[in-house]
Order: sequence, then C-alpha cells, then structure tokens
Amino acid sequence: MNNNEQSSKLLVFSVVLGDVLWMNALLAVLYVVWPHFNAGGIYSGSYWEMMAFNTLCYVVSAYYNGVVLHLRKKRNIHIIGKVTKNCLMFVSISVAFIALAGYDGISTRFLVLFHLVNYLVLILWRLSCYHLLKRFRQKGHNTQACILVGSGKNIRELYKEMTEPTLGYRVRGYFDFAPDEQLSEKIDYLGTPDHVVEWMKEHKVDNVYCGLHSSESEVILPIIYWCEQNFTHFFNVPNVRNYLHRRMWYDTVGDVPVLSLHREPLNDFDNRMMKRAFDFVMSGLFLCTVFPFIYLIVGGIIKITSPGPIFFKQKRNGINGKEFWCYKFRSMKVNKDADKVQATKNDPRKTKFGDFMRKTNIDELPQLINVFLGDMSLVGPRPHMLKHTEEYSALIDNYMVRHLVKPGITGWAQVTGFRGETKELHQMVGRVEADIWYMEHWSFLLDLFIIYKTFANVIKGEKEAY
Repeated sequence: MNNNEQSSKLLVFSVVLGDVLWMNALLAVLYVVWPHFNAGGIYSGSYWEMMAFNTLCYVVSAYYNGVVLHLRKKRNIHIIGKVTKNCLMFVSISVAFIALAGYDGISTRFLVLFHLVNYLVLILWRLSCYHLLKRFRQKGHNTQACILVGSGKNIRELYKEMTEPTLGYRVRGYFDFAPDEQLSEKIDYLGTPDHVVEWMKEHKVDNVYCGLHSSESEVILPIIYWCEQNFTHFFNVPNVRNYLHRRMWYDTVGDVPVLSLHREPLNDFDNRMMKRAFDFVMSGLFLCTVFPFIYLIVGGIIKITSPGPIFFKQKRNGINGKEFWCYKFRSMKVNKDADKVQATKNDPRKTKFGDFMRKTNIDELPQLINVFLGDMSLVGPRPHMLKHTEEYSALIDNYMVRHLVKPGITGWAQVTGFRGETKELHQMVGRVEADIWYMEHWSFLLDLFIIYKTFANVIKGEKEAY
C-alpha cells in the first residue's frame, strides 16, 4: 500500500470518526436543552446506552455506503447524496432495532429532531472537510505524481483536467514516439515509450496514464508488468475522442471492458424502488386528500366557463417511447389542433381561466393520476405529444435518449429556463441536454431540489408559463 492509499484510508477513518463525534456532541447538547422545552422525557434508559446504540448503527451505515470526498474529483452534490444515504440507512437500522427490541420510553419527537439536525450537521461537516482537503492539495500536499504515455487529443485533454490544483495531480512529463508540440509547451517530453520503465526505476510515480493504441502492445505490456510489481497504478486512456466528444462511463460484460455513453443511476433497482415509492406515496396522499376538492372547484369553473370535458387527455411518449394517455385539466376550448400545435403566449384557444391554470400549473395536477398509475414520475423529462416526438427525433440526434427514464410533471429543464414554447430548434436542444443531464445525475436529493424549485417558481411567477 503506497502513501496515497494510506492517506485515503486515514482520511476516510477521520471523516467517519468526525461524523460520530459530531453526532454524539449533538446528542449531548439535546440531552441538556430538551428538558427546558418542557417536552417530557427522552429515554427511560441512560444517555450512554443511547450514545453506544447510535454510534454502532451509524458506523455500520457509514462504512456500508462509503465516503466519497477523498476521491480526486467530486461535486458537493455527491457528498450531500452520500450523507443522505448514510442518514437514511442510519434511521432505518435504528428504528428497526428499536421496534424489534421493544424499547419503551423513547421520545418520538426527540428522535425526529435529533435525526433532522444530525443530517444538517453531517452535511456541513463533510462539506467543510472537502473544502479543507482541496485547500490542502492546492498547497502541494496529498498529491499524486503522474506520467503520461502517448499524446494526441485524449492525453492533452487529460492533462488539462489534471491541471486543476485542488485535485492534487502533479504531472512529471510525457512519453511518446515523437514530441507533441502542444504538450511540450506545457510539460516535459521525457522520451519514447520504450524508456518508460527505465525512467520509473529512477523516479517515484504513483499513476501512469497510457493513451497508446492497442497495436503497441509490445511496448505497453512491460509498463503494465512493472507497475503491477511496484505498487504503481496503471490507467488506460482509450482513444475515442476523435469521434466522441462527451463523457463516458466504464463497465464490464463478463471480463470484457466496455464504455457506455450514459450513466443511469435509475438502472439500479434500489434507486428505482426509492423513486417509485416516493411517487406512489406522495401522489396517493394528494389524490386521496386534496385532489377531490380541487377537482370539484376547478372542474366546476371549467364547466361554467367553457363547454367540453373537465379533463384533457392526450397520447404522449413515456419511458422507452411507450405511448400513454396524459391527463390535464382542460385549459383550452375544444379544438382540432390540440394534438398538433403547441400553446403560445397569446394563444386564442386558451380560456381566461385556462390561462390562469397554466400560469399557476394547476392544469398539470391531474397528471398525479399518471404518477400513481406508474406512467409518469413527479420529476423527469416532460412528455411531448407524439407529433413532436416524431419531428424532433429526426432533427436532434440524442432526442430519444430522454425516454430512457419516466417522464415527469416537472423536471430539470423546466426549473433551469427551458419551459414553455420552443420557437427555435436550439431551445429544444437545450431542453434535451438538460433532460439527459438529469438522467445521468439523478439522485433523490436532486428530485427534492427540483420540486422545491418548481414551487418557488410558481410563487414568484414564470414568464414562460403559458
């Protein structure tokens, strides 16, 4: 194990230890202040019993889900997502254990407050650790010495990524069969690939990134063998940038390595179940409580102000392109162009009340029926009418990719400025790109953020809501 691996393990241990210390400090503070709220007792047992119980449950959760902030390039959302998984599992284990063990006298209100505040404290703690770690690497500590083998566009772009000082990479130079003018302006040319092993015997290297073509196996294999015998990590940089200028993900089929164009978190059964459970519970609660009253009021006004049905239903494309009936409160006069023409800002087909419903998103509420039935999700790419799917799939290369997940009542595109009529093709391109970004970066926390942004936009009003 090299120094960097030891540092990573120490960092993971320190972060989890910090989690436990902050959690128990919070528990101690709440134990002191709780009686001042006249909230009754906390637990019939001792404080030390609860501390030991919480520590055990949390450590199991933290090590099961892992820690990501020690990795070289992670976003804040990844760290928050990991804390969310840790805390959800922590709550599940502790509640299950309490129920099975038959503990009495534990204050439910105290547990709810503790877990909510603990979640926020752990997010702040881990984000602070990540910020300090980036500053630490920026000053030249916890770095990894690297060399590049090969040149060309792939290697040049890799080097550009590594120049971010907070990542902690220190590129010593590159090897290739001939100097590359663009790379030589930035880092040292160290020689031809057949001299890599000799050079590494004299210099300490943590990582080797090789971008040579597979036909150069006679040169590559000795480098791999030396790395394997000398605790040095070897990475292959596949030459695909000549025809694919996008992010890709590594996978395997058996023992055969493959690169996928899209990483889809919702391919994981656990993630799909979590999203579906949330959709089912939230839509079910709304349909059984608030929706009947909304239906009576809104439906009555629709009937009074315009002849025709209360609901407007239209066939749209869902997951994997499957067609389904999408429901809305009817906001337009009955017309023959409903399945062909998008709504515009001053569309004469809209009723006055329909215009109000569109601006406040009330017309979308019946889609909770689609969510309950499983045709849609609360959050996802907006489903388009069949005619638009046919037209845009012929004009935009990756248009159909957005159908790899369930469509939603609201989505990332809608809360980031791509709502409303698409007058120009580039507007639909932007919407598709936002939908694919959501698909590749899905997390439960992201769904909650999009729902929050949707409500915030409704309250402040949206210019494109028509």
